[in-house]
Amino acid sequence: MATARETGLLTVAAVRTAKTKSTQYVFHERERIFALAGRAAADDESARRLKEALDHRRPVKAVLDGKRGLIQRVSEPSKRELEEFARSHLPLERPDRIAPIDVRRIDPTTFNVVDLYLKWRCFRLCTKIVPSYAKAKQMFDFCAELSCHLPGPYAVTPCIPFQYVIDGCYARAHQMRRIITTRYHYCCEKVFSFATDNNDTLAVQANKWGGCCVYWWYHVAPLIRVRLRLRGFPKKISLVLAMVIDPGMFDKPVLLSTWLAAQENATCSPNAHVTSYSIQPGSAYTPYYGGGFTTDPSYTQTEGTLINYSGLTTC
Repeated sequence: MATARETGLLTVAAVRTAKTKSTQYVFHERERIFALAGRAAADDESARRLKEALDHRRPVKAVLDGKRGLIQRVSEPSKRELEEFARSHLPLERPDRIAPIDVRRIDPTTFNVVDLYLKWRCFRLCTKIVPSYAKAKQMFDFCAELSCHLPGPYAVTPCIPFQYVIDGCYARAHQMRRIITTRYHYCCEKVFSFATDNNDTLAVQANKWGGCCVYWWYHVAPLIRVRLRLRGFPKKISLVLAMVIDPGMFDKPVLLSTWLAAQENATCSPNAHVTSYSIQPGSAYTPYYGGGFTTDPSYTQTEGTLINYSGLTTC
């Protein structure tokens, strides 16, 4: 039987404290927001180790229950584990900025137009954009058909656990990026959203997977640039729009503004708020210290996560 319990080395991104809630912990390597389980919460050693890991920017070894968002145990990693962690967490060179945003003030008629508003440096690294919405939908459908909740066989393995949106967006996004760039040969960037102010959270309602609410401190998905040709007078208009491929949340490619807005579901949380976002090269994998990002060029971490989450469900 699939289990959401896992053990790994993690780096603490933040420790959130509130008067009316238990302390929250967020890790760069997980989008899920965690709290200490009962036994660990009663043990001051676990909280101390997590605080020291944040202060000194060093990994800890943690046992997590991802489904319930609980940290079961925290311990010190061995020297060998630390060396392996350093080898596998390669930094992204020259990451782009992380920009503050107020999603409620976005004008979707202009925000999604790449040449007009979205002037991100990483767009200069690749120029072969998707030529039509039909092609973007074809790529979306191919990725969606790899979902682990479908019976298979799958055109590409391992399958992608879209049915488990609680965590693993980084692995899902990286596998889709590999498909878009190697099978279809188009540019593919990544868009990251963050909820990092106070006790803000990204909140979505998983309508595709049972309707429960899911909470993250960040989320990431492939971003593609799609050319649309619109009929106009006196001539046709050609626009390049930023669109996101996220089969865990949607049934088709959506505009970047739509993707961001979906993460502020107020019925799930009054603190649902996207505080910032960033568009990075497709090689970016997870966020890291100081506005940095890690990479996974061999897709080893990606495939391990996809396999671990393949049998899990959201609601």
